[in-house]
Amino acid sequence: MDETECITEGRYGGTMPPIRVLLVDDHEMVLHGVSAMLSRFPDRVQVIGTASEPAGAVRAVTDDRPDIVLCDVRLRRASGLDVCRAIREVDAGAKVVFLTVYDDEQYLYQALRAGAAGYLLKRVDAHELVRHLENVSLGEVVIDPSLAGRIATSAAHLQKGEFWPGARLGLTQRESEVLALLVGGLSNKAIAARLVVSDDTVKTHVRGLYRKLGVRDRGGAVATALREGLFH
Repeated sequence: MDETECITEGRYGGTMPPIRVLLVDDHEMVLHGVSAMLSRFPDRVQVIGTASEPAGAVRAVTDDRPDIVLCDVRLRRASGLDVCRAIREVDAGAKVVFLTVYDDEQYLYQALRAGAAGYLLKRVDAHELVRHLENVSLGEVVIDPSLAGRIATSAAHLQKGEFWPGARLGLTQRESEVLALLVGGLSNKAIAARLVVSDDTVKTHVRGLYRKLGVRDRGGAVATALREGLFH
């Protein structure tokens, strides 16, 4: 018996059907590549369909009820985070796992807030990916090991009181991130793309930080940030 068979029997006792997976990505090569990768484990996982845009993903979830949706965090004309929320609106029990190249802790935090069951990087190998999918199917939340280590380090820093810039002025961590990008000269649309959120979400954060800083416009916010030495 090889290693793959051992894992299958250890987790399922040889009685559970393959995990049914829907793939969501706007790159056809990625869809084909991941499908081919998972096809090596027909007894453990089955790709039941693919989608390249949000409406198709939601429709497939409604029609086919996959066990897991494997989705990129950024799509060509949409945020994978919004897709995750939309999927969970039509199926509250849906398990969405992000498979992406973006190894940024903030994307991970946003994914978990959106209700994701996992966040993995595309460099994961086939055996690891299948094992993670099995863990998710058992109710676990999976995080790429490289990101998990950085999150632990960040948590340790917060325990020591090393908060984000602007915390003393009442800004949330996300408001501080938005303010830093304002200082960098980015437009609201560019900020939305950078943070993988909607334009309306950025506008809400901007209004919040304006109120907390006691300013009325972008120039006032930037001036206050520089005056207070929030960013160097």
